[in-house]
Amino acid sequence: MHFGSVIAAVGSFLQARHQQGEWLVRMDDLDGPRTVPGASDAILADLERLGLHWDGEICYQHIRHDHYRVGLEILRAAGWTFPCACSRKDYQGIYPGTCRNGLAPGKRARTRRMRVADVCIELNDTVQGECRQPLNESVGDFVIRRADGIFAYHLAVVTDDADFAITEIVRGADLLDSTPRQIHLQRCLGLPTPAYAHLPVAVNGSGQKLSKQTFAEPVADKRAVPLIIAALDFLGQQPHSRLHDASLDELWSWAIGHWRMDRVPRQRAIHWPTGKAARFVPPKSDKMID
Repeated sequence: MHFGSVIAAVGSFLQARHQQGEWLVRMDDLDGPRTVPGASDAILADLERLGLHWDGEICYQHIRHDHYRVGLEILRAAGWTFPCACSRKDYQGIYPGTCRNGLAPGKRARTRRMRVADVCIELNDTVQGECRQPLNESVGDFVIRRADGIFAYHLAVVTDDADFAITEIVRGADLLDSTPRQIHLQRCLGLPTPAYAHLPVAVNGSGQKLSKQTFAEPVADKRAVPLIIAALDFLGQQPHSRLHDASLDELWSWAIGHWRMDRVPRQRAIHWPTGKAARFVPPKSDKMID
């Protein structure tokens, strides 16, 4: 975990606990070849050390393929999907619908795609407000089973959300543009649509989201209390200065009781200068970006 993932965890945890709800953990480990051995255990250890205790059993996507296969068959039988022979090198940008009406002679299906023609999704995000996305113009028919046979993230998460009766999803704003595709799948599968709240993500000076790919510093050796206080500052919660001397339990008690989603900045990203996450100094207002 890095500071960006701590922000998402803290925001979702507090939204659940403030409403006396359950906070569930899911490991999005569908892509076996890219899954790093021991990564899940390291994440869980970080969560526990920070006092982010989850409810129930952990959901591991790599053992739920049968559930995703059922959803894919429902969509196929209803005519919502089609086989596609295209690869990324066959087109640039938005998928042009090449195989929507059938494969060209001699072509073999590689993936299965979801139809989105004339579908426009609107949602009212708790943090980001009104959002509207015409799927055909924004993303095109999207893949729900990859060429290697792995089920796509969008199909997996909507299946999991329904199976585990998720009522509210709190996550980073980098996933906001993916949400309309997931809502489209929910509607086609006859599944309920949860409430969504997309928190601002922390970005570096180049506007890149803090992540492993951008060499974000891990938090495994950081002290829990100042790290959580930094996340609360980032999320606009204005933690009292006396909390720097509080125990972790006292800090969480204060944070749960004082959590207010309407204080979270209505921005997709906030600049977190290099090195400041390590010192737990919140970004100044003039460092914020839309």
